[in-house]
Amino acid sequence: MSDEPRRPGEDEREEPVRTPFDNPFFLPVLLWVFAAWFGYDAFFNVDEHMQEYLTFNRIGFPIALLLAVYFTVKGLREKRAEAERRSNDAPLDPGAGG
Repeated sequence: MSDEPRRPGEDEREEPVRTPFDNPFFLPVLLWVFAAWFGYDAFFNVDEHMQEYLTFNRIGFPIALLLAVYFTVKGLREKRAEAERRSNDAPLDPGAGG
């Protein structure tokens, strides 16, 4: 046990430091890049060497596209919920003191 007095709010746990991977738009951006890459290789690339991988790219494109759309919508909803939570936590009139 410590002899030091506790400061107000000390019992609350601090949030861990956020990283770029915590951003709800990290995965959607990555998936959009993959979808663009698969789409280019599947439908626009005329390189003879890439024709060997045509089926792989044509299967990967819709999968990456669907995942990108899903996680983009999920990320937008998450950001909106966070903004709404922050606006509800903020005092209504900060200048109105007792």
